[in-house]
Amino acid sequence: MLDIDDSPIVRDGNVLILAMDHGLEHGPVDFADVPEKLDPSTVFETATHDAVTCIAVQKGVAEGYYPSYEDDVNLLVKLNGTSNLWMGEPDSAVNCSVEYAAEIGADAVGFTLYGGSNHEVEMAEEFREVQEAAREHDLPVVMWSYPRGQGLKNDTKPGTISYASRLALDLGADVAKVKYPGSREAMAHAVRCAGDMKVVMSGGSKTTDREFVSTVEGVMDAGGHGLAVGRNVWQREDPTRILDALEGVIYRGETTDAALE
Repeated sequence: MLDIDDSPIVRDGNVLILAMDHGLEHGPVDFADVPEKLDPSTVFETATHDAVTCIAVQKGVAEGYYPSYEDDVNLLVKLNGTSNLWMGEPDSAVNCSVEYAAEIGADAVGFTLYGGSNHEVEMAEEFREVQEAAREHDLPVVMWSYPRGQGLKNDTKPGTISYASRLALDLGADVAKVKYPGSREAMAHAVRCAGDMKVVMSGGSKTTDREFVSTVEGVMDAGGHGLAVGRNVWQREDPTRILDALEGVIYRGETTDAALE
């Protein structure tokens, strides 16, 4: 774990990653109600909002679209990913190297690790190579720490999420992206388990403005450091409004009511 407060992906100690790796991970279904967002440039435009500290994309989107936005957007390149067409035990193919991510201008790299999967050992070994290469390039590493597999019946149980944050710390991540464990108290325990490492919430499926911003407020109250969000921003008719609210909650410590006003 590094002190990354001076990194481009951090603002005032906190992080808001706008995730746009859904084309690979989820497929066309996430764009059914917002077909215009199939064009990655629309989400890059959204990422120019001051609240967003970086956009997370796979390398093909980074190659094709980041050069037009490199002056306005910080780039996190996701180094692995798996389509929803894959029906096996949770795993994630490594499809980009740290070296190539640095070459195309990445400010950080991201990596999914499915703790509890039958492929956990292999994925942890892959993460070791990523983490050590990232150190050579001074790139922060964000771990999508998602316990998942046939032996896990509830992947958002408080103890499981606390384990996820600790796993990321012990393996050398600089930021852990974890699911919300259902309460501020459980989130606070997951944050404590991560020591000084930054813990951010995974945005998840789209909910109402109030429900989503209230959950983020709970994460911040629990000592979390922001979130990595996709659908709860770019699936909205007005992404700017929700980002304005998130900016208030994450960076200014506003309540949900104040932020939504």
